[in-house]
Amino acid sequence: MDKITFDFKNRTALITGGAQGFGLDIAKRFLESGANVIIWDIDSKMLKKAIEDLNNPNLSSNIVDVSNFKEVESCIKNITKESNIDILINNAGITGPTAALWEYDVEMWKKVVDINLMGTFNCCKTVVPNMIKNNYGRIVNVASVAGKDGNANASAYSVGKAGAIGLTKSLGKELADKNIAVNAVTPAGAKTRILDQMTKEHVQRMLSKVPRGRFLEVEEFTSLVCWLSSEENTFSTAAVFDISGGRSTY
Repeated sequence: MDKITFDFKNRTALITGGAQGFGLDIAKRFLESGANVIIWDIDSKMLKKAIEDLNNPNLSSNIVDVSNFKEVESCIKNITKESNIDILINNAGITGPTAALWEYDVEMWKKVVDINLMGTFNCCKTVVPNMIKNNYGRIVNVASVAGKDGNANASAYSVGKAGAIGLTKSLGKELADKNIAVNAVTPAGAKTRILDQMTKEHVQRMLSKVPRGRFLEVEEFTSLVCWLSSEENTFSTAAVFDISGGRSTY
């Protein structure tokens, strides 16, 4: 199937967790569509590899821990001295260990929520003022079907993603009188490295819930994110777009 063409010329996109998986594929598609792209990741080796593989003069990167507000704030200030940020993709996330809530390590639970929820908050809080100033912005928060359904033995991940959905709805309404759209996407399991963080049993349990009977392809996900990030999306905001193969359709 041919890819739909999007026009992101003269737009700057910031993608967190951009060195691998969903984030890397989104970066590739944005670059193909003419955008200037900045990818953030905490993994310096993966970041270096992504820059080398994509090999595009319109691509730059920063090593950033999105759960660290001061780090995020400092980096955004440096970026907006040179450029506006037109598109923000909050994609950075971790699944954390698979364990029952009462057996979950407290520090790990906090870390998962800090990255998946507080990371999204930190980036939105620092980027939105620049978008307000320019009366333009597109924000896509990568949540998960787990944030709607809840996954057993993944309470921290489910809570973090549910929080990102709530944040999307609130922020979208706060910015609804401006040309800024804030939406969330809720994928089911996809063929990315994040599956490697889970037990085989947990992965199989996830797959068994999907009526389509397969995992999401990364390219399918990217197409949805591209439309939500485009100027074409002039009305949808504070919404949750499901891409779970029929698992969760509300």
